[in-house]
Amino acid sequence: MSKDVFVFIEQRDNKLEKVGIELLGKARELADDLGQDVVGVLLGEKVKDHADVLIRHGADKVIVVEDPMLKEYVTEPYAKAITKIIKDKEPEIVIYGASSIGRDLAPRLAARIHTGLTADCTKLEIDPESKNLMMTRPAFGGNLMATIVCEDFRPQMATVRPGVMQALDNDTSRKGEVEEFKVDFEDADMNVKILDIAKEESHKKDITEAKILVSGGRGIGGPEGFKPLQELADKLEAEISASRASVDSGWITKDHQVGQTGKTVRPELYFAMGISGAIQHVAGMEDSDLIIAVNKDPEAAIFEVADLGVVGDINAVVPKLIEAIEREQRIKAEI
Repeated sequence: MSKDVFVFIEQRDNKLEKVGIELLGKARELADDLGQDVVGVLLGEKVKDHADVLIRHGADKVIVVEDPMLKEYVTEPYAKAITKIIKDKEPEIVIYGASSIGRDLAPRLAARIHTGLTADCTKLEIDPESKNLMMTRPAFGGNLMATIVCEDFRPQMATVRPGVMQALDNDTSRKGEVEEFKVDFEDADMNVKILDIAKEESHKKDITEAKILVSGGRGIGGPEGFKPLQELADKLEAEISASRASVDSGWITKDHQVGQTGKTVRPELYFAMGISGAIQHVAGMEDSDLIIAVNKDPEAAIFEVADLGVVGDINAVVPKLIEAIEREQRIKAEI
């Protein structure tokens, strides 16, 4: 009989990826609704020491598979190990991060185990009557939210993008079980040979980590419209982000995009500058603590989710906002 909610925990260079910790928080909620346990699945070389971190963030149990072949992610050995775990443990639900690794691994496992997979979910919850997992994701280019149910096969599986779910606080009082799971790997399992690992150094901060975001949309007029926004961001020690319209227009790079086809963010403060408020964008930032929107259209949809809305031209509003911040900073410096 299928039981428990499993979470595939990613690690790179023996460091846990944030998305796995986030998914443990959602798994905890799902497992509590089912009266079951949360199980973290951690693969790698010498990764067992990370198990306690997973327990402190919601796991009741951690299954660890350690082998030199698992040091770097390679599809076949990882797929072999998790297929064996799933067939042996028969989980009710398995959740993966919709990262480059999760998007490669999860569909292969679904095919091998003969079950369904719902990709890029924005919401996961348990149906109170059937106890099935209801997996919600954008469809038809983000114009519709579809809820998908896998009634006839187990485990129910989904991928979730980083930043969508909320991690639990670090609870040092939590205790759990760690199981070392044995998988017999063969040389043939390593069906590719890693010749070199090239790492790109980036000094830019990931927008999902930023406490304050200044985001520009079509209303800023063009790539030059990001200059005053960058000045504002510098004053606030914030990061620049953007709507899909700005990215599709080539005004800014894809890694700045917020929304269903970009990144999901939860900053303490989110400035929506010249952004109309399409559902695709709102889905990626609506959980921000404080949303301030500036748009010259008083009927713009962004005002429906904003905590503070300013109807006006951003070319007039942003310079005045910068002046106000500078004045406040001078006063504090004098004190």
